[in-house]
Amino acid sequence: MEARSGLRPWILAGRPRTLFASISPVVVGAALALQAGGFRPLPALAALVVAVAIQIGANFANDLGDYHRGADTAARVGPTRVTSAGLLSPRQVAAGMWVAFGIAAAAGLYLVSVGGWPVLVAGVASIAAGIAYTAGPLPLGYYGLGDLAVFIFFGLVGTVGTYYVQALEVTPLAVVSAIPVGALITAILVVNNLRDADTDRAAGKRTLAVLLGRRGARIEYLVLVLVAYAVPVVLILFFGQRAWILLPLLTLPLAFRLVRTVFTTLGPALNRTLAGTSQLALLYSVAFAAGLLL
Repeated sequence: MEARSGLRPWILAGRPRTLFASISPVVVGAALALQAGGFRPLPALAALVVAVAIQIGANFANDLGDYHRGADTAARVGPTRVTSAGLLSPRQVAAGMWVAFGIAAAAGLYLVSVGGWPVLVAGVASIAAGIAYTAGPLPLGYYGLGDLAVFIFFGLVGTVGTYYVQALEVTPLAVVSAIPVGALITAILVVNNLRDADTDRAAGKRTLAVLLGRRGARIEYLVLVLVAYAVPVVLILFFGQRAWILLPLLTLPLAFRLVRTVFTTLGPALNRTLAGTSQLALLYSVAFAAGLLL
């Protein structure tokens, strides 16, 4: 396959509109550490590098895996996938994937020196999940397990892990605070899979949107959003957090618009909704972090 040169295909492969998903858990995890008096800037920065690099690597792996399995066809309505479009060769995309994961591993070695073997286990599992999403004998995204994997690794592991490498402990507050982050990041994937349901079904990619149908996927999106906005109330009632933790409610107008669009839109128009959900995840996380600190 003849590939093009230049920076643009690499940017497309990295899917920059979705990278807020890797920043959000680090923002909340750092705020939790600061609230607990354990904030450490270098581990926090390293956690950010690891999170972003793993997501970029996973995006490359996803592009490559879907290409090999024939999921990215001419009928696809989502953004261009560089391997199937011939913008980059499979070998180039594979090289980019390993470079990204290599950067994550390099920053992760420092975090292992800070936090020990739990960080090593979490890091190896995160990279493995990124590859296994569309590759290997049991590609998670092809068996309806992608949503769960995203919730676990981008939500729980990303948020609690960021907190752990600074405070060197795991608390119930950190775990519960990771839930809304994971829910909104998973909602990004739901929009992606809802948009691609027809072509995924034809390619044998059984995402939850394919297994549950469009109505089921839309309900899943709504439930994830509702869970995210319920957690601050739980933190007030059961964890003694002050009313400032309700700051994420300021993002409700955006959430309402996105939910309405998910329930009324199909096809390429959902590309905007996907980007909007990614923005919601970051805005919510920033507001949530501010609420924790105030």
